[in-house]
Parts: sequence; structure tokens; C-alpha cells
Amino acid sequence: MSTQADIFLRRLRWVTWSIVLIVTVWQFLPWIERYLIGLTAEPRAVTARGELAADERATIEIFERASPSVVFISTRQRVVNLWTRNVLSVPKGTGSGFVWDDLGHVVTNNHVIEGASEANVRLNDGRTYSAVLVGASPAHDLAVLRINVPFDRPPAVPVGTSADLKVGQKVFAIGNPFGLDYTLTGGLVSALDRSLEEEGGATIEHLIQTDAAINPGNSGGPLLDSAGRLIGINTAIYSPSGAYAGIGFAVPVDTVNRVVPQLIALGKYIRPSLGVVVDEDVNAAVTRQLGIEGVLVLRVKPGSSAEAAGLRGTRVDSRGGVIPGDIILALDGRPVGTVGALLSGLDDYRIGDRVTLRIWRDGRELDIPIVLQAYEKGRAVRGRP
Repeated sequence: MSTQADIFLRRLRWVTWSIVLIVTVWQFLPWIERYLIGLTAEPRAVTARGELAADERATIEIFERASPSVVFISTRQRVVNLWTRNVLSVPKGTGSGFVWDDLGHVVTNNHVIEGASEANVRLNDGRTYSAVLVGASPAHDLAVLRINVPFDRPPAVPVGTSADLKVGQKVFAIGNPFGLDYTLTGGLVSALDRSLEEEGGATIEHLIQTDAAINPGNSGGPLLDSAGRLIGINTAIYSPSGAYAGIGFAVPVDTVNRVVPQLIALGKYIRPSLGVVVDEDVNAAVTRQLGIEGVLVLRVKPGSSAEAAGLRGTRVDSRGGVIPGDIILALDGRPVGTVGALLSGLDDYRIGDRVTLRIWRDGRELDIPIVLQAYEKGRAVRGRP
């Protein structure tokens, strides 16, 4: 009996020690594996990737072709030390831009350089040049700088068109968000013909809305289509936090291609004009009373195209009563219900273009052709600048 008990106890001890050994080995197995593998560790075999997808190759090609034309802009501002009266140059901000032509012109946003006393432009290859301000148009948030690149000049960005853009098209933004050089983001055209009111009260019209990531520092950089053509300039974001929130805006390239040549040639943008005086407050009161949506002509400027076309301004009769002038209803068939809508519509044309106004006069609607012109210091200027 005792022999069987001894056999049982030996088996029990054997099973117990076996379990202890297994548990111990199990606990120390990772360290044992690490030690054994460490003695023979080698890089793992690389799995062949295969060809890149067609859309990936296209995106890479867009970036490689366009990035040499994108520049990094840093600005400085002169301030006076109130204690020493010394004039100091301190950093003001950074932004993006792109090469417009072979003459060293660089296009960016006006708010990137506004208030700065000097600006430096750094090219894709690291070369940095001092820039000269050629001209700016705050109404379009556009500015043109010029740099003197003696050799190996960067290429200009190919220019496309924004008139035929469709919601849903792929777009790509290149810029320097938060100072991180040459960042590419992609997205879609989210909406067209957006308006954005700036801090100064001016409203920028016809903006492209996109969900391509645009952050501080992207301003002034190009927005490209899937063919690598310029279709807009990244100008602003909508974000409660100040960072990317999925809504960005770009000035359309058709506006850029109309404004920039004037900035280069004249140093400023001259808005096409009818040669009439209008006022938003007076217009709202009179048109509301008459039950008409349009723009009331208060006065016709002497020597203007409006005078030559026979437009009539508002006048006072012999008894002191006000006789409303012509009310502009449409511009080339497009209704204009407010002064802002009229000015925005005129901005789509060039000086010297012929347009047709539909007006309301004495209860009748008339179509009047008129040539757009510009006014400089009270002097009418006809023809293209």
C-alpha cells in the first residue's frame, strides 16, 4: 500500500514540477526568443510593391512639375524702439507665391505682403532674393513682386481657366503651411462663385471653395487642376480655430489673369467703369419704394461712356421733387440687384469691352450698349490700358 502511495506521490511531484517548468519557460519565452533572434537578426525581405497606381503617378508628376515654380515668401516690418528711437527690422509673416513669367514676377496674396517694409523670396532650390513690390490690388487680394534671378530662372506655372470648373473636380494646393516648405495637399472643388468679406470690409467675389487642406502659410500658393494648370490662388480658410477645417478659398485664375497684367503694367488695378455715381443706401431706399430690383443711377459723370450712351441720372424738379434716374436691371443679361452685384459684374470685363445694360426708365425697359472705361483722378480713360 505504501509503495502505491510512494508511486502516486512521485507522479504528483513529477506533474507539479513539469507544470512549474512549463509556466517558467512560458514566462521567459519572450526573452529567450529575443536573445536567440538577436544573435541572428537580419533585415526582412522586401516585398515587391509593383507599379504605382495611375492617379498616384499623375499626382507625383503634378507636384514635380509645379513645385519648382512655387516660392516661399518671408516679410519683415520696420518698427521704432520707443526707448532708444532706433529703427528695427522684425519678422512680420510668411506666405507662398509662384513664378508668373520669365521676367522674375512673382504673384502672391496682397495680405501676405501688406504692411511689410521688405520681403524675401526663396526659390525651390534654396536661393533667396530680395523682392520689389510691383503692384497690388486689395480688392482682389492679389500682389505682384519682382526678383532679379540672373541665371537658371525657375519656370512659370502653366495657366488654365476657371470659367469651366465643375464642382467635384480634383484640385491640388502647393504651399508652405506653418513654414513647412513645399507641401502638397489634394481635394475637390467644393463650390464655385463664393464671396468672402475681409477684415477691412472689402468683399472678394467669385472665389473657388475647396476642401484641399489650406493652412496659414499656404496663402498665395497655386491651386492646380489635374492637368497641373493654375486655376486659382489659395487665399483664405474658414475655420473657428484658425487651422484647416475643410473649407478653403482661392481667387480664380480668370481674375488673376485679368488683374496681374495691369499690376505689372501700371502698378495698380483700374476697375472698369460705366461712368456713373451710385450709392448703396440711396439705391436700397428708392428701388424698394418703386418695387424694382436694380441699381439707381444718381449721377452721370461728364465725358463718360454713360453720358455718351444717354444714361440719365437722378435729378430734382423745379418744385424740389426728386425724379429717379435710370435703374440698371441687368448687365449683359445677368441681373444686378445691388450696387455690389453691379461692381462685381463689371469686374469680369476689361476696360474697352462693350456691354449691354438693361435699364428701367419711366416705366419701360430699354437695352443700351455702352463701352466700359476707367477714371483716374477725375479723368475719363477709354480703351484698354
